[in-house]
Amino acid sequence: MDELIENLKEIGLNGYEAKVYVALLKKYPATGYEVAKRADIPQARAYDTLKTLENNHIVTGSDSKPVAYTPINPKELTKRYRRKISSTLEFLEKKLPSVKDDHFEPVLNLSGSHSIYSKIIEIIRNAKREIFMEIWSYDFKFYEEELRDAYNRGVDIKIVGYDGLVCTFGTVFEHQNGREIAHSVGSRLIFIAVDNSEGVFGKIEPTKHNEPALLWTKNVDLVFLIKEFVVHDMYMIDIAEKFPEQLKYFYGAGLKRLKDKILSGSEFYKVY
Repeated sequence: MDELIENLKEIGLNGYEAKVYVALLKKYPATGYEVAKRADIPQARAYDTLKTLENNHIVTGSDSKPVAYTPINPKELTKRYRRKISSTLEFLEKKLPSVKDDHFEPVLNLSGSHSIYSKIIEIIRNAKREIFMEIWSYDFKFYEEELRDAYNRGVDIKIVGYDGLVCTFGTVFEHQNGREIAHSVGSRLIFIAVDNSEGVFGKIEPTKHNEPALLWTKNVDLVFLIKEFVVHDMYMIDIAEKFPEQLKYFYGAGLKRLKDKILSGSEFYKVY
């Protein structure tokens, strides 16, 4: 019986209303005095509650004295509340997304291998249209099956792969300097942009002193930048594969003159 009361409260009745309705179902019609005894509540509260239920068309009162009350059929009650709840949920689904002030979607820190793995799996599973990513072969194997599932459900997968990454689905652009980059920045990196709406980026490899740490965001401007970073790497990789001699002629081996022009001889990132 307590479970019935609790579930009636879940659909919107308060505790007294739930007890009164259940008491009436046991025997009706019944007077307020009888309901109070059966529901084990104060008589004054029973009369107040019956009046509320009558106003809400959950019970009906007789024209006789004393007034005897009859509950509506349980199927009618559940049907009515099902319509009410469905209508309320439809309204909320429609209106809640538009209730927002101008604000900046946060950038949240993810630290620790488990948190990072769980979040990446989550956003891959949430993908509906496209995934752009850069990833090392060592890390790719942990996400390969989820990415394959996404590809099989129609998600466009495009990957910049480091360190000899092998993938049998989607489109892969092979980056030649994976080990040098990891050495330069102190860790393997990962970049993922999903559906222009969600992204992660950062160092995925733990070091002697620090756990791996990524940044996750749904800020569309930052997701755009992650995607643009990946896309431009894809441009450069494809151009380098198609025109290696021309690039060497104009920029020197390893694009040295271009790197010097952009980075002014900086040692950091020179492997790019």
